[in-house]
Amino acid sequence: MHQTKLQTLLENPRQAGIYHLPDSGQGAIKEAASAAGFACFALDFADSDRLEVVLDNIARDLGFPEWYGRNLDALKDCLTDLSWSEASGYVLIVSRAEPLHSEALAAFRALNQVFLAAIEDWRTQDCPMWVFYDLRPDGLALLPTLV
Repeated sequence: MHQTKLQTLLENPRQAGIYHLPDSGQGAIKEAASAAGFACFALDFADSDRLEVVLDNIARDLGFPEWYGRNLDALKDCLTDLSWSEASGYVLIVSRAEPLHSEALAAFRALNQVFLAAIEDWRTQDCPMWVFYDLRPDGLALLPTLV
């Protein structure tokens, strides 16, 4: 996808959501996000199937404040605040999430419910938040790929 078209798509909060990383890859997403003035974060789930580890890694990768409580409610609070990283939009690129998806599906789904709640919260402020999973194409058939 051409960068200008991708940037235009990323800037639309109505389209924002959780997607499988497109074939154009992380580089294209990062370039389009930067051109749009978005904050772009790489989240590394460290091949863990434990939600506690994933939550700690998200906090580290997003630079959460000290008050972060290391649970799903605190994650939602931080994802809907992000005052320490103000931007016109947000892109989260998740890598090494296969074990959480395949071995702890309930935790994976709960985490994505928090992502969806944060995306919706930002949407009400006309600010897009995107989550892209960089997984094997057959690993996340339940998520659409951004076209």
